[in-house]
Amino acid sequence: MRRLPSLLALLLASAVSFADRPIRITILHSNDLHAHDEPFLIRKVSYGGYAREATIVRQIRAAEKNVLLLNAGDVFQGTLYFNEYEGLADLAFMNEIGYDAMAVGNHEFDRGPSLLGAFAGMAKFPVLSANLNVDAEPALRGKILPSTVLTVGGEKVGVVGCTTPTVTNISSPGPTVTLKDLQTSVQAEVDGLKKRGVNKIIVLSHIGYAEDQALAHSLHDVALIVGGHSHTPLGTPDLPGWRKSEGPYPTFVKDAQGKDMLIVQAYEWGKVFGRITLDFDSEGHIANVIQAAPIVLDEKVPEDLQTKELMAAFEKPISGLKNQAVGEATIAIPKETNGTGESLMGDIIADAMLDATSKAGAVAAFVNSGGVRGGLEAGKITYGEAIAIQPFGNTLQLLDLSGAELKAAIEEGVGTGGELYPSKGTRYKIDRSRPKGAQVIDLSVAGQPVDPAKTYRFTFLNFTANGGDAHDVLKNAKGARTDTGLIDLDALLDYVKRNSPLTPKTEARITHT
Repeated sequence: MRRLPSLLALLLASAVSFADRPIRITILHSNDLHAHDEPFLIRKVSYGGYAREATIVRQIRAAEKNVLLLNAGDVFQGTLYFNEYEGLADLAFMNEIGYDAMAVGNHEFDRGPSLLGAFAGMAKFPVLSANLNVDAEPALRGKILPSTVLTVGGEKVGVVGCTTPTVTNISSPGPTVTLKDLQTSVQAEVDGLKKRGVNKIIVLSHIGYAEDQALAHSLHDVALIVGGHSHTPLGTPDLPGWRKSEGPYPTFVKDAQGKDMLIVQAYEWGKVFGRITLDFDSEGHIANVIQAAPIVLDEKVPEDLQTKELMAAFEKPISGLKNQAVGEATIAIPKETNGTGESLMGDIIADAMLDATSKAGAVAAFVNSGGVRGGLEAGKITYGEAIAIQPFGNTLQLLDLSGAELKAAIEEGVGTGGELYPSKGTRYKIDRSRPKGAQVIDLSVAGQPVDPAKTYRFTFLNFTANGGDAHDVLKNAKGARTDTGLIDLDALLDYVKRNSPLTPKTEARITHT
């Protein structure tokens, strides 16, 4: 009988030592896929698609022992696949490929919590967010977890999820989903995992690259942040039609205890697939970075036949619609700004909004930068491409504002991701040397300097007019507002058909001094 405590202690010590071994792990990751289930063209080169992703995953799993597959959110919204299947096509591919965990992105709430609840309920992997409180939402209660523990090569790896705190402004989680403090909730979950004997911990984040770096400085006992939300290219090659890399892959930052923490992100739409191989020591710290580089999913990567067959079944009902031609572009029309803050695709969308509502008295229209989801290649413009650019089904809303209110609304968007792109004839300058709230100068509407006291009628997407992207000035405006019921996509399609072929030119609608 006296030996039992000693034997138990020996077994416990053995279990602890086994759970704290050094180990090499490969983390594969994606983010911001936005329903780009099948390959798409950029400058006539094919990229992305779940079938290519499946090939890479299966090759690496066959070659290496310890592999984790993670998604950092925004699986929903962006192509006809989402419009038709509301995330269930993406779920079928993610289940089939074998994802291990996913963070909740803001676009997962675009059609309310019920759709996300159905997705999470059928997912074969945990859906995570530590800073979302879903206890009061029946559709999500018990389906969105703060963290999970995965077993890899006999070792426990903790994964903590988090979601951008702006989700309530930029999506539709509803009144029953609330936010916890980001840093506090994530660190509390990390501490809880440590108490359970899990010392190898990853944060699966959908808050953005800059925000990941800020969060990293405030955390401790986290080895790696796998991020998303900002669509940031890290360590990517300089390819035609791509944004240039905006940081190293991985990015090293110091945590709250002065230790190295790594941050990775995999751009957008499955153009690249993240891959990093790390040696963890017995304390859960990263001892060595063995291999780290995003994998370009281009035509050199063959499509997995099993996944491609599944794709064909989902693609069949929408193939005729998505390939229907609606117009033509003589040049490539990017969504990205041209260095001055102006987006050619944003120009076209704003012009289309104004065309659709000018008879109702609108003198200018504005589209938020986040409402421009893609660009166009030169050549035929298809319905599928148009819906990928305007996928949200927003309506056009007329809003009467004073010139002063308009200026304040534009100021709110400067540098926040909610920038307002104006229609033809409306211009403004941004002077960042001036204090915040006074950076917009030389504002003109419909070719005339704006009168702060005069009331104008403008067109916005209902999302922005109702306060989306933190546009509180628009949300709280007391002037008349009318929801036209016109869908943003329909306005764009009508504009393209009437003005094809499109040959836009930079007009200096937004300039910087």
